[in-house]
Amino acid sequence: MSFAIEKDDLSNPKTLALLELHLKGMHASSPPGHVFALDLSGLQAPGVTVWSAREDNEVLGIGALKLLGKASGELKSMRTHPNYLRRGVAAAILEHIINEARRQGLSRLSLETGSGPPFDAALALYRRRGFANGPQFADYVPSPFSQYLHLDL
Repeated sequence: MSFAIEKDDLSNPKTLALLELHLKGMHASSPPGHVFALDLSGLQAPGVTVWSAREDNEVLGIGALKLLGKASGELKSMRTHPNYLRRGVAAAILEHIINEARRQGLSRLSLETGSGPPFDAALALYRRRGFANGPQFADYVPSPFSQYLHLDL
């Protein structure tokens, strides 16, 4: 499979449809009050950059980097379109965001995610790439459902 990872301006209807699918999935698999995925306005906020994996006119996956300060960033809104699972899309987007964080001089990349079977594949990907469990960060409120992972860059 050959695809390109490009900065996304969030104007493509296929990107917006994947974002909507992402938010529905997060609400379906997370307890009320524990969905911290960025919606369209959150992804368009200053300090957030979104990338999409594309092949021809298809959007295969998305991911975002949210700056938390001069030295740290947060991985946000990772989602692969269901038709392209297990084809390296998420791994490629993750690697792209890690490289971008390094290019920007960040020393740490963090993420918040849920727990349970709906999150197992993503957690495995993050851990294979070197993310490790760690403390709560930013303005998250610790809960038994949330997990916090960090990667020193």
